[in-house]
Amino acid sequence: MSEEFGLLDLEGSDGVGDEWEEIDVSDTDADRIARKQDRKFLQFRKRIKDADQFKVEASVFDDATLGALYKLVQDGYIEAFGGPISTGKEANIYSALGADGDVAVKVYRINASDFRQMRDYLDGDPRFEGIGSDKKKVVVAWTKKEFANLKRALAAGVRVPTPIAVERNVLVMEFLGTEGDRARRLNEVTVENPETAYEVVREYMRRLYSAGLIHGDLSEYNIVVHEGELCVLDLGQAVTVHHPNSHEFLERDCRNVAAFFSRQGFDVTAEALLDYVTGVEPEPSGDVEA
Repeated sequence: MSEEFGLLDLEGSDGVGDEWEEIDVSDTDADRIARKQDRKFLQFRKRIKDADQFKVEASVFDDATLGALYKLVQDGYIEAFGGPISTGKEANIYSALGADGDVAVKVYRINASDFRQMRDYLDGDPRFEGIGSDKKKVVVAWTKKEFANLKRALAAGVRVPTPIAVERNVLVMEFLGTEGDRARRLNEVTVENPETAYEVVREYMRRLYSAGLIHGDLSEYNIVVHEGELCVLDLGQAVTVHHPNSHEFLERDCRNVAAFFSRQGFDVTAEALLDYVTGVEPEPSGDVEA
């Protein structure tokens, strides 16, 4: 294995197991701050809404979301806000300055356009039984789910953004990039050694599976290159292996990954990747003499 795209050390990842913390979707300090509307919060809200980088994002920053950001500032996780890194149907990601350097702040929209798709991933996940159809609770659960999935993936030896803090529908995590410029996705770079890159990606998929997780939307669009390492993004939709659609999601991940590396000139099949991830031994070639 080349040092390029090296794997994380597995030390300290024992005991990942199959236990999951229950997700609490009740009101948080952010909701209470938004309801109280004291002078300091109102000043913070005006400052954010007047900032040039946030003016076009008024639909993202409802009062409770601003309450979450305010609480994260109070707790020292955010010291100053930067500009947008990316925008999507479900969430926007912004750069910010944290206590120890740059961080990424992911803000999920409560009125997410892909609300029904979120439910497809949440239904059947044992961590989210009984949440119902309340939009706020679903999005809060989704955000906390991503935080929990990132912690689980990191413990399993998968390179992901280190989760730092979560408050309501806002997630603070490690910023992957340099000098405010985000890390490039696999589809945006020339992969000089596709075989080595593939071996790292398939090993990360295997480690996720061994930790009871399936990414569920893995492709070249959410794997980035950061400081010579491959890093997996977007674990919000990742499901447990107990999810009724888990195998279908895993097969789709394998097809996506195999298709990308096949286009890079490396001979790989989705079936072989699925066998590796799930620990299925390859069939004998039949060339051995009796």
